[in-house]
Amino acid sequence: MKKVIIMFALAMGIVTANAQENVTVVTDNGSEQPTLTKEVYPQKEADGDLYHGLTKKLTFDRMVPPHGLEVTYDKTVHVIFPSEVRYVDLGSPDLIAGKADGAENVIRVKATVRNFPNETNMSVITEDGSFYTFNVKYAAEPLLLNVEMCDFIHDGEAVNRPNNAQEIYLKELGSESPMLVRLIMKSILGQNKREVKHIGCKRFGIQYLLKGIYTHNGLLYFHTEIRNQSNVPFDVDYITWKIVDKKVAKRTAVQEQIILPLRAQNYATCVPGRKSERTVFTMAKFTIPDGKCLVVELNEKNGGRHQSFVIENEDWYVRVPSTNFKCADHEKAHRNHHRVACPLHGAGARPAVPAEDAGHRIES
Repeated sequence: MKKVIIMFALAMGIVTANAQENVTVVTDNGSEQPTLTKEVYPQKEADGDLYHGLTKKLTFDRMVPPHGLEVTYDKTVHVIFPSEVRYVDLGSPDLIAGKADGAENVIRVKATVRNFPNETNMSVITEDGSFYTFNVKYAAEPLLLNVEMCDFIHDGEAVNRPNNAQEIYLKELGSESPMLVRLIMKSILGQNKREVKHIGCKRFGIQYLLKGIYTHNGLLYFHTEIRNQSNVPFDVDYITWKIVDKKVAKRTAVQEQIILPLRAQNYATCVPGRKSERTVFTMAKFTIPDGKCLVVELNEKNGGRHQSFVIENEDWYVRVPSTNFKCADHEKAHRNHHRVACPLHGAGARPAVPAEDAGHRIES
């Protein structure tokens, strides 16, 4: 029995010695914390890989290429983006940045201290879902004070950008890519088809038409046109979209549901005399209940030539064959290795209002 006890004690001593070789006790402010040594979990490998095969290393083909940007203390650098800026992050308090007054797509950047030594960075996300990153350093005299950024379609570079460079999803668009939304709107404008021929308004020499309603991936696209048949320019003040009751009794409160567009392509603010302008609006999916209708109102700025037309329930649910869009920028997108599905090769948007229907319903 005594031999067994001695052998057990010897074995425990060996295990304790090994454990002490594998654990280093570090005393910090009187507290002891065990730290794993190289035999248990190496702190540093010769190749610099701290993950030891437990995690996949990021490669350079996953990197969003940064742009170089120089800033200074006495001058302001302006960066112009192709669409509205939604997010800006600065890597250091040595920088200050903000939107230019009255311009949603212009960022102004400058240094808060003179001659800051370390390079920092800046990241920007725009409304079309694009992600831009900059490496920023201080320069007494920056070479470029005004910089214009281009989107991936028009920048002329044939580089293999990772998905996140052009597929930043925004909350209001749901699961739809902002870049794809823009391509669909441009396609509708480019084709200029009049799928709807019976909804519109014509008064005072101004005609406001609904040319088509399309749906794709939970979003609605409204194609409208303003025709100015007079010699006086038409200045657009605002356009309202609202769902109202068809019949409202006297002394009854009117209930209105305002619908706000998410995007507008080629939004017209002024239509010269004898000219016309077309706009495509993108909206979240909605329906028109029974007994209600969608009223679209176009108001003239400093004038009274207001226009309005009505979309009723029976216009909303007519089924028509699907239509594939042809995107003018489709080939450029694929040459630049854009990985968002193009509407030409993906599921085509489909009109939600008949292309040919019974007589016109244009208000006079």
